Amino acid sequence: MSIVTLLPFIVLIGAMFLMTRSAKKKQQAAAQMRNEMQPGTGVRTIGGMYATVKEIGDETVLLEVAPGVHAVYAKNAIGAVLDDSEYNRIVHGDEEESDSDTVVPDDASSLTETAEATDKHVETVEDAPKADLTKKSDAAEAAAEGQKDGKTDGETDAK
Repeated sequence: MSIVTLLPFIVLIGAMFLMTRSAKKKQQAAAQMRNEMQPGTGVRTIGGMYATVKEIGDETVLLEVAPGVHAVYAKNAIGAVLDDSEYNRIVHGDEEESDSDTVVPDDASSLTETAEATDKHVETVEDAPKADLTKKSDAAEAAAEGQKDGKTDGETDAK
């Protein structure tokens, strides 16, 4: 047999080896993460539920879903072990502590205009004529508009 006929089989076997190798690495990392769990840490299950670890068994984990509410889960059901700060931010809504005292305004106009320019803008807006957005209740006005082009509502040029 020539090398050309064996080349597709060699490439296929190499691709299969690389795929199984990366999958094994992911499984080992997940198992290591689950083994490093300690009681009191926050976790996210594969179903998306956030809970606190209370007890760890050989194959199961006792999770506190809410204060006083406990549930038993398989260790394989733990999707991620979270840091305390991340768990508190997600579950309790705690804000992250920022190092700077930056004040962000509610609108961007204060970033681009001075107070005087803002006052002038308000005056010009108040002086501008206002558009009439009311409905025309008078049928005569509607008919007058229809007479402008010689057509009334519903008429078209198509025959």
